[in-house]
Amino acid sequence: TAVQTSCGCTTAGEWTRQVEPGKTGSIPIQFNSGGFGGNVGKTITVTCNDPNQPTVTLQIKGNIWKAIDVTPPYAMFNLHSEAPSDTKPVRIVSNEETPLTLSAPESSNPAFVAELTTNQPGKEFQLLVKTVPPLAAGTVQGQITLKTSSTNMPVINVIAYAIVQPALTVAPAQITLPAIQLGNPTPATVSIRYVGTNVLALREAAVNAKGVAVDLKEVQPGRDFTLAVSFPAGFELAPGEKVELSVKSNHPQFPMIKVPVIQPPRPASLFDPLGTPTVPPAASQ
Repeated sequence: TAVQTSCGCTTAGEWTRQVEPGKTGSIPIQFNSGGFGGNVGKTITVTCNDPNQPTVTLQIKGNIWKAIDVTPPYAMFNLHSEAPSDTKPVRIVSNEETPLTLSAPESSNPAFVAELTTNQPGKEFQLLVKTVPPLAAGTVQGQITLKTSSTNMPVINVIAYAIVQPALTVAPAQITLPAIQLGNPTPATVSIRYVGTNVLALREAAVNAKGVAVDLKEVQPGRDFTLAVSFPAGFELAPGEKVELSVKSNHPQFPMIKVPVIQPPRPASLFDPLGTPTVPPAASQ
C-alpha cells in the first residue's frame, strides 16, 4: 500500500500493488549517488496488509566510487581582520589504476593561495590552502583549481571561504535618546570589544556636551571595555548640534573611537502653549 524512502536521493518507482499467493512482485528503487562518496546506506519502508508484518524495512548499501576523492571539498576559515595567515589542509586521493598527475593550483582570489605536496606519487596529495592577510571584515570567497590527468575528473575545484570578524566592535553604534527634554538623569552603556593581535588601551573618554559624565571600565584587560554614560536631567540636543562620545586608543588604525549621540526632534504638538487645539490652515483653493 505504500513505499517510503529515507531521503530525497532515493525514490521508488511504480511497484506491484497486489501479489497473489505464491507469486512474486517487485519494487523498483532508484538511488542518486550525486554528492555522495564512500560507503552509503539507505532504508525503504514498505507497508502492506499482512497483519503479522504490516511494515517491512528494506536496506540498500553500497560504496560510491569516485575517480578522485577530495576531502574536505572546501576550505573554511573563521578569522578576525588582523589575524595572521591561517592554513587548511585538503586531502586528494586517486582511486584510478593509472598514476595521477596534478597541475599547480590556481586561485581565483588573491586572498587565498594554495600549495600542493605529494604524499604518495601518483596516488595521494595534500593541498594546503592559506589566507593572505590583511582581510577586510565580512565574507571572502575564492576557488582553488587544479587540472588533472584523469579523464573521469579533469578538473578539481576546492572552494575557499573565510568569515572575517572585525578586530574592533562598538555596540551600539550610536546612542539614541528619547525625543523629549530629559526629565531625569538618563544612563547609556557602550561596549567596546577587541579581538585583534595586540593589546588595546583606552583613555580620555568624554562626551562633548555640558553635564554629561562618562565612566570607562576595563572588563577584560586589553579586550573588553564598557563606557557608562550619564545624561543629566534637562538635557536636550539643540537643532543641528553634533554631540558624540569619544575615547582615545593606542591602536594606530583606531586612534579615536567615536559614537554619535542622536535625539530625534520632538513630535509636533497638537496644542498651543495656552492649551488651545491648533487647527491646520485650510488648503488653498
